[in-house]
Amino acid sequence: MVLADLTAGAVEDAERRALTRPLADVERDALARPPAHDALAALAPADRVKIIAEVKRASPSRGALADIPDPALQASLYEQGGASAISVLTEERRFGGSLADLEAVTAGVSLPVLRKDFIATPYQVFEARAAGADLALLIVAGLSQSTLHELHALILELGMTPLIETHSAEELEAAIDLGASLIGVNARNLKTLELDRDLFARLADRIPDTAIRVAESAVLAPDDVRRYREAGADVVLIGEALVTGDPVATLESFLEAGSMPVRAQKESKCDVLSERSESKCDVLSERSESK
Repeated sequence: MVLADLTAGAVEDAERRALTRPLADVERDALARPPAHDALAALAPADRVKIIAEVKRASPSRGALADIPDPALQASLYEQGGASAISVLTEERRFGGSLADLEAVTAGVSLPVLRKDFIATPYQVFEARAAGADLALLIVAGLSQSTLHELHALILELGMTPLIETHSAEELEAAIDLGASLIGVNARNLKTLELDRDLFARLADRIPDTAIRVAESAVLAPDDVRRYREAGADVVLIGEALVTGDPVATLESFLEAGSMPVRAQKESKCDVLSERSESKCDVLSERSESK
């Protein structure tokens, strides 16, 4: 399976790094970092879609996409174009990323930054925070239930926000059982690399109003963003279309395509999440009162 190979490779690479940078050192660096940005506030539902813009050089499904010699510059263009957060691929073997990319981006933008990788060990979580990440990706299909719960708790303990990625109703239930506040539905099956463009629309109503809904993959044009927004997406994560074109103009066209309210917010959403992010609740309350 592709996902199993990617996860195994990412863990092997982390183990190699640990030979020269032991866990104790990474943990010390992670704990010395300033507090993470409030990603839930940045991505809170609003009257138009929000975008996580991705720094992505390649992928197993599409091959090489862009050289991106200066990931910090790429991320700054995303910020200029109106992105609400940045995603950085740090997987080395098939995506051409690195922790150096993550460090450069976190130092170069004021937005929350996601470490997107095949995270399966505490070491990788500490690496993410040590490099300045504000969010970390956990892929339900690639983790046992016990590991998923362990890493989810560690990410929260370090002050970061977990993005829990799913690709089926069963995986979505696992994310809901975690109490996840940020739930992604990836149109691409990472076990087979097949694409299901209608998956988000089929699963969106199952995501509780206590969570932010993130649509991932299958975005190449404004109509793709509009389709996700109409299906209930609060946030869309976009990579390929932004690294293969003008990032600022592309982002602006995508944001315009998703510039309509999508769903009424229940007061219970703020009740559940207020302890995590008062500023997010302020945004949700304003949105509810305007409807």
